Amino acid sequence: MTTRLYYDDSFLREFDADVVSSEPAVYRDGRRVWEVVLDCTGFYPTSGGQPHDIGRLDDAEVLDVRDEGEDIVHVVDRDFELRQSVHGCISWPRRLDHMQQHTGQHLLSAIFQERFGLSTVSFHLGSEVSTIDVRGSEPSETILEGAERAANEIVFDDRPVMTRYGTAEKLAQLGVRKEVERSGILRAIEIEGVDLQPCGGTHVKRTAQIGMILVRKCSKIRQDWRLEFVCGRRAERVAREDARRLRHVAEKLGCAPDDVVAAAERAVTEREVHFRNAKTTLQRLADLEAEATLRSTAPNASGLRVVKRFFQEDTQPEFLSRFSTALAKEEKAIALLARTPCGHLIFAQHSSAGKDMNALLKQVLERFGGKGGGSRDAARGKLNDPTKGEEALQYASGLVQAQSQQA
Repeated sequence: MTTRLYYDDSFLREFDADVVSSEPAVYRDGRRVWEVVLDCTGFYPTSGGQPHDIGRLDDAEVLDVRDEGEDIVHVVDRDFELRQSVHGCISWPRRLDHMQQHTGQHLLSAIFQERFGLSTVSFHLGSEVSTIDVRGSEPSETILEGAERAANEIVFDDRPVMTRYGTAEKLAQLGVRKEVERSGILRAIEIEGVDLQPCGGTHVKRTAQIGMILVRKCSKIRQDWRLEFVCGRRAERVAREDARRLRHVAEKLGCAPDDVVAAAERAVTEREVHFRNAKTTLQRLADLEAEATLRSTAPNASGLRVVKRFFQEDTQPEFLSRFSTALAKEEKAIALLARTPCGHLIFAQHSSAGKDMNALLKQVLERFGGKGGGSRDAARGKLNDPTKGEEALQYASGLVQAQSQQA
């Protein structure tokens, strides 16, 4: 059994231990590694939503730490021959960060449950942000702000964070937040006057060491609500980035930071108006272009007006769509359109033309290569070789002409 030194001293940065076993293995990325078991360790293994520690065992880098029942397995990056003793050194910035986030989670979970009736169902400590999934009614902005403010008041109180041991029954008598069904002696973390919760993770010694807590956002996750938060140095970094982004947006909008929301709302409204006007203008342009094109296109012997047009890259795809639709409104009209450099094809017809645009497109794609499809009156495709666009239109036009002559 590996003695877990972090249970009683999560601030332990270095330790000495005896090596119990060392076996070669293959890591998840295919590297050859060694799995080392010690008689005691300060390294925390991935468990309970908290990632593992990293660091070194002598000159070997610790890549991963796993909890395998009574043993803690350390995955190291080099040959680790069996030796009598080893010196472990834990990466302190990562450990402190994890302690800040995890203790902050306990504090937030206690407040959400006690004050707002939202119980925590899961916790995840991510590399950038952490999340708590809570169950209950949707937390309003007022609730999120209230929980954040209450948590930070306790941080500023600098209350002690203590480790307790006892059976599930004893912890229940002491007012544990969430009871667990386990036998034997359990470890629990107590935040004085706020929370008592069974937990095997690493935690700070006093609430002030959590640092500032920021509740970032809330989103729906199945039947629960996912709250995103950051603590300590992460909160400092996020606040600085938020301030930088706010200044940048304010500069772009030409306003003061305090006026960003109002300025953004005005910009969105103006954009929507411009977008509607642009769509209307584009439709008018497509209609006029279609009308002029049809006037200049003489019908063939079968009375069909076959419009064959090749557009350059500066033509908007939406214009081609509207243009083809406008052409196809004319009786016995067929539109065969292509655009470079993307190699897009659009075939459309008025139903009175009597052809099959989907079948026509398939014939073209079989010859020139590409993919696409559609209906009898409208089909779209894309050539594998965009340079074949004009040739493909010429081939499609020839097929339509041949079908007309056969008819």
